[in-house]
Amino acid sequence: MNIQKQLKILTRGVKDLISKKELEEKLIKADKEGRPLRVKLGLDPSAPDIHLGHTVVLRKLKQFQDLGHEVYLIIGDFTGRIGDPSGKSQTRKQLSEEEVQENARTYQEQFAKLLDEDKTKLVFNGSWLGELKFADVIDLSSKYTVARMLEREDFSNRFSNEKAISVHEFFYPLMQGYDSVAIKADVELGGTDQRFNLLVGRDLQREYGQEPQVVMMMPILEGLDGVNKMSKSLGNYIGVNDSPNDMYGKVMSIPDDLISRYFELLTDLPEDELKEIKQSLAQGQLNPMKYKKQLALTIVEQYHGKTAADESAAEFDRVFSEGKLPEDIPEFTIKESELEDGKMWIVNLIARTGLLSSNSEARRMIKQGAVSINDEKQEKINIDADVTDGMIIQIGKRRFAKVKID
Repeated sequence: MNIQKQLKILTRGVKDLISKKELEEKLIKADKEGRPLRVKLGLDPSAPDIHLGHTVVLRKLKQFQDLGHEVYLIIGDFTGRIGDPSGKSQTRKQLSEEEVQENARTYQEQFAKLLDEDKTKLVFNGSWLGELKFADVIDLSSKYTVARMLEREDFSNRFSNEKAISVHEFFYPLMQGYDSVAIKADVELGGTDQRFNLLVGRDLQREYGQEPQVVMMMPILEGLDGVNKMSKSLGNYIGVNDSPNDMYGKVMSIPDDLISRYFELLTDLPEDELKEIKQSLAQGQLNPMKYKKQLALTIVEQYHGKTAADESAAEFDRVFSEGKLPEDIPEFTIKESELEDGKMWIVNLIARTGLLSSNSEARRMIKQGAVSINDEKQEKINIDADVTDGMIIQIGKRRFAKVKID
């Protein structure tokens, strides 16, 4: 594929690129030398699961792979013990080596859903950072000033507000930057929130006599609420390990104004079709539901296959369009001895479904009117509910559970 076509593919959906001219020059040079570009993504394994927000960058890596370039996934087993201070208002709790290794293991399993394992070089930065001697660390730290570090917004804010900044936090961007030196990266990808860290990599490569990497920043994907960054802690996420039905239902719940954005960042929809959808939505020519169903079907098919996607679409129509119950409702068991006159405090009952993480979340969902028992909405938390075998509990639009009395 010629260079201009590669550039068109690689720059689609990119929020910021430093710089397009440098990327073009690197592609031309690599083509002349008959070698692939080394494309890097650093991952801090601070949580075990990834969601579609993470895949915005991973999908860009796949495009580089498809064009014949080398992808390096750098698992921050060493940097992960510090924790990325980006956007943090206080020092992060350091992870144990065991936590980092376990999270890294689950990451690998999930990456296989998006990337070609045979074309992905998975490396741990502890293999080079752990080998540095103290003299090497001093030399590394001498290549960056405290003033430059304090240009970083989160550090600057904490300094201005007299909040603690531990010295070890300054080492995070230096170590992430040194990763680029260690593998001689041509390109590094990351979210826009990683701008400072990515630019440190360019600076350090110059200091170590290397050609600076191109920095490619992808946009931050909004979650299901349409406002906040997709995040597991905010509950507005779609996990790559979500079941087909959950994934389909969650996509169907996004605000209409995110449809074209999700198509652009999460699918391979051709540019002409994307343009048509954007125009149609802007002009109100068609019901957005048509495109939302196409989006949900496409995303589920990417992670679970066509059969599962078709079944999820049919199930969604059955439950939400026709008002019927799902065909496969998970059961949970309550012993008769746990009931008092056939009743249980409603908060305990809802928490026992396994659909929520705690009693406090059960309280919140009941107060919000998001809980129904046998199709009857529940809004009071200070009642004892009648519990019968086979009764159906619904939380929100997509979650159901059936009681089994033992």
